[in-house]
Amino acid sequence: MATTKNLCAQIPIDLHERVSEERERLGQTTSEYITNLIQDYYNMMENQKGGIQMTEKGRTMAFQIPEELFQRIKRHLERETLRNGKKLTQRDFVLNLITQALDEADAENTEEQNTPTEAPVAPRVADVTAPADTDTPHEDNAV
Repeated sequence: MATTKNLCAQIPIDLHERVSEERERLGQTTSEYITNLIQDYYNMMENQKGGIQMTEKGRTMAFQIPEELFQRIKRHLERETLRNGKKLTQRDFVLNLITQALDEADAENTEEQNTPTEAPVAPRVADVTAPADTDTPHEDNAV
């Protein structure tokens, strides 16, 4: 575990209440919540200055997910942060998933395009024999 040091600041009461409500909703200690906020802030600043670069204009994707899935994601992010010693943000997690899925889809598409498809071969007329009970002679016996 990293060495820690106390950080104390006077903030407006309404902001304190907002922080407390969100921290309780997430089930985090004040230290965990404030640490995550500060790390998210610095990650955001780094990304704007040279982290994950957006080509030309970045686009926003926003969607809602069930609370249970959100909590699973948060737990995963916390585990990965502890395991790697570096904070994994929701943004980076989702971008990595999307990139991985698209790379796999592109690879499958390329593989499908490179696989030769065989056209069905129609039987040759000479290979087809007439049924035994008909008067049509076999192609080889035709005049």
